[in-house]
Amino acid sequence: MTALCVISARGGSRGLPGKNIRPMLGKPLIAWSIEQALATPEIDRVVVSTDSEAIAAVARGAGAETPFIRPQELATPEAGKFDVFKHALQACEAHYREEYEFYLDLDCTNPLRDVNDISACVGQFRKRRKDGVGGVFTVCAARKNPYFNLLEADDSGALRVSKRLSDTIVRRQDAPSVFEHVASIYVLAPDYIRGVSNLLEGHTEGYDIGCEKSLDVDSDFDFLLVEFLMKRKLKLSA
Repeated sequence: MTALCVISARGGSRGLPGKNIRPMLGKPLIAWSIEQALATPEIDRVVVSTDSEAIAAVARGAGAETPFIRPQELATPEAGKFDVFKHALQACEAHYREEYEFYLDLDCTNPLRDVNDISACVGQFRKRRKDGVGGVFTVCAARKNPYFNLLEADDSGALRVSKRLSDTIVRRQDAPSVFEHVASIYVLAPDYIRGVSNLLEGHTEGYDIGCEKSLDVDSDFDFLLVEFLMKRKLKLSA
């Protein structure tokens, strides 16, 4: 069966308009993800799901396919990403008349990942699929912990630790491990996408990509920070 990669990129962005095709180190932001997908040996087909003709043109120029335009109802800030997965999977199956071993999504706002990370996610998915795991996606160790230093206000306004255990946690090292959901790589079984309504409804597992690769672009500050990290990664002069 074919291995499908879909890169989702809607035209509108409230935080940073035009971010998906904004130039980063000499190429549109989305082009970094397309090039990574094309360089991943486990991927057979690279498709971009977008509502924007401008993004579609840039995507084709970078080597991706754009066999459909995403419906407007899936291109709003309120649209859930899992619904975008469902639509893109169905659209690709209908257009190419193919069955897919897995559906792999790369978030185009996170170019910090490596091809090796994508391959490792696929490898973990293949290993765990026989045990009923529906998908693998990127995580990293959380910078803050709800058992130790994440706080909520109670009805009186007093701050309390978000998640309490029977014993008070006084050292970070004693708190249970928690993870951040990193918007970067998702490897999902097609029947899992069809059968559930959200990413965490069934059995999915995490691939720890590390904190240094966990940042994605949602604002001007994010863009500057990710661009700086990309320069350091690629050993480019400042």
